[in-house]
Amino acid sequence: MRVVTVCGMGFGTSLMLLMEVQAIAQKHGFAVDGEAVDLGSAKGKTCDFMVASGEIAAELSAETVEVVAIDNLLDKQEIEAKVMPVIRRIADTKGA
Repeated sequence: MRVVTVCGMGFGTSLMLLMEVQAIAQKHGFAVDGEAVDLGSAKGKTCDFMVASGEIAAELSAETVEVVAIDNLLDKQEIEAKVMPVIRRIADTKGA
């Protein structure tokens, strides 16, 4: 499963989000590969889903994959609550 995490500049926030999503997935027994990118690079990336702040997620509304919007990027419980249903749904779809 592949995730793209997105922020304005492509490092810092997106890298933190990527590491958090991967840690959450691993805690639940899932392997998630990913890439942290800036908004301009995110458009058209091949992945299973994207994760970004609410403001950035609004800019990704035209993407063909699900975009998970996180309101508080420091709230690990919010990230887990929003990301795990997506990971489980994708895993079920892929038969993983």
